[in-house]
Amino acid sequence: MEHNYKNIIVLGAGESGNGAAILAKQKGLNVFVSDKGQIKDNYKKELTENGIEFEEGRHDEVRVMQADLIIKSPGIPDKAPLVKALRDAGKQIISEIEFGYWYKGTSKIIAITGSNGKSTTTSLLYYLLKNADLNVSMVGNIGVSFAKQVALNPTEWYVMEISSFQLDDIKEFKPEIAVLLNITPDHLDRYDYKFENYIASKFRITRNQNEEDILVLNIDDPEIKNYLEHNPIKSKLIPITMSDQNLTQDEGAFMKDDELHLKYQGEDINISIHDLALKGRHNQYNSMAAGISARVAGIRKEKIRESFSSFEGLEHRLEFVATVRGVDFINDSKGTNLNSVWFALESMKQPVVLILGGQDKGNDYNEIMDLVQEKVRAIVCMGVDNTPIHKAFDSVIKNIVDTASADDAVKAAYALAEKGDVVLLSPGCASFDLFKNYEDRGVQFKQAVREL
Repeated sequence: MEHNYKNIIVLGAGESGNGAAILAKQKGLNVFVSDKGQIKDNYKKELTENGIEFEEGRHDEVRVMQADLIIKSPGIPDKAPLVKALRDAGKQIISEIEFGYWYKGTSKIIAITGSNGKSTTTSLLYYLLKNADLNVSMVGNIGVSFAKQVALNPTEWYVMEISSFQLDDIKEFKPEIAVLLNITPDHLDRYDYKFENYIASKFRITRNQNEEDILVLNIDDPEIKNYLEHNPIKSKLIPITMSDQNLTQDEGAFMKDDELHLKYQGEDINISIHDLALKGRHNQYNSMAAGISARVAGIRKEKIRESFSSFEGLEHRLEFVATVRGVDFINDSKGTNLNSVWFALESMKQPVVLILGGQDKGNDYNEIMDLVQEKVRAIVCMGVDNTPIHKAFDSVIKNIVDTASADDAVKAAYALAEKGDVVLLSPGCASFDLFKNYEDRGVQFKQAVREL
């Protein structure tokens, strides 16, 4: 499709906004970046070095309204008054991944979305392709933005982690392979508190796919299953499931007798779960999704086997930190919703001292109640307001302690733990009350463990 836009405004100067601006500049387009907040120093430097004009702390609405194309950062909600005004004026608004797509040439995209496990699956799949010597980059919500990669270092394959926010403003964007891991309630404030709107947003990944394109999806997930029953999808479906009984076709990934099977084009690769570097049931889903996508991308079974056993997991995602006098410490700071906490607890074999809390997005702690009762010895709260946690667990857990820093939380958890226990930081909340972000929280946690 022809794109004759000349005057481009990028709203938001984070990783994705800057990536879009750099690509626009490279293509000789007139681009201006506008950020209502303060732009981080590294991004400001990047804009200056690329000769891109920008403003911060305000939006020059007159100038923004003159644009013939708006590229909106995923963090800016549709409710924002400026976005509403732009839509009312009939302005074309797209996301950075859409803009990157216009210029990607003949490269192929594998795009991964879902409520949980995106980063792990994306990293594992990137590793599988890289190890097989494909010319590949990892972009999107993890690492470099897609548009920036297209501008500065284009590759033949893009393994991309994408959120529902990025999918909300696509028009033509189409991955050759799309992966949908699971759907659980998250970010509902952006979807009028309607779960069905969030589900539809995730399925937008298939919007432009046709019969030649692949959709790898978890058919054990009730929301995914339900959506498929009521909505036609053109893509060729390749299911992943825990039980081969659910596999009604010849292709897909499943678990059987402690073995992971990848069936594609008449070949069945089986790998023992003991040979997988990633442990835990939720990681079996992530491994199935990455493995079957790698098969579709043409990776041979020897390479897949080898990469599965040598892959090292992600920082801040069920990351083993240290054992201190018989107590294991695990950093799952990236677990910012209760579904993540559920997965983390579900994969623990020892009794748990759980560090929980932060900026609560209206959590319903009943979601994890059964696992907490079954596995958790004590809870250490780490947030400015821990009332919701007390309200949920005071009657079922004897020891619940309040702390207001990573250091205090680690000391309190260590004091409550017995030899053979695991101290698990899996907050189930955003980190913005006490920390810059989940990475900062994880780093402070690991530092505190090392100082015990």
